[in-house]
Amino acid sequence: MTSRSAPTAGKRATRGTAPRTPSTLERGAPDERVLAALAREGLLLLSDARLPSIAALVAGAPVRGSWWGHPAGQTIFRISEALADHPDVLVNRLVSSKVTYVHGRLWPALLAVARSRAPWQTRSLSRPARSLLLRVEGTGTLRTDQIAGPSRRVSAVARELEDRLLVHTEWIHTERGAHARVLMSWARWARGRGMGGRSVAGARRAEEILEGVMDDLNSRCGADGRLPWQASPSNAGERPGR
Repeated sequence: MTSRSAPTAGKRATRGTAPRTPSTLERGAPDERVLAALAREGLLLLSDARLPSIAALVAGAPVRGSWWGHPAGQTIFRISEALADHPDVLVNRLVSSKVTYVHGRLWPALLAVARSRAPWQTRSLSRPARSLLLRVEGTGTLRTDQIAGPSRRVSAVARELEDRLLVHTEWIHTERGAHARVLMSWARWARGRGMGGRSVAGARRAEEILEGVMDDLNSRCGADGRLPWQASPSNAGERPGR
């Protein structure tokens, strides 16, 4: 879910083959406050008006609207990129379709849900999305800029899979300076993290674990964050790819 330069993109597209380590030379170590918050909460959004987020932690208060124009915008970006590179962190659109950082202790539950092929994942899935999913599962990883077709349509189909947790997604900067998604099968991602056999007892139990974390956050923060299998409000206004 994070943006990468073209030289990193090649490595990023195959990162499922080996655990990643923090890239301290490129972006610096993650802020300790942010790491502590993620370890404590389990889930941390990039930005949200109520739920715990990187933007609020860095700015000292919730950031309403786009955080890109905030005085702390550059720091928010740097810390979010460093956190994404941490070996105990997974980034995906999990809460209310927003960019969400997931602590490693919740990975088994997330993986069980993502690989369950539940009705909410497959119901009304478009034919192009089904075809793309088969390609990703066959190859392990696939860059959207290497898929034939209008870029807007390809991006929309990829987002369809991402929103249903059918693939794991990372953003890269391509050799041409544009943005593209790297779609990765969950099987490939799990092998790269040494999680091939790690799971919880069934998808429903996994959902309950994540719902418990979400319910606690909503209760404490007076929020209404939703998980993908719950009725999820739209995420209008967030910058694509962030």
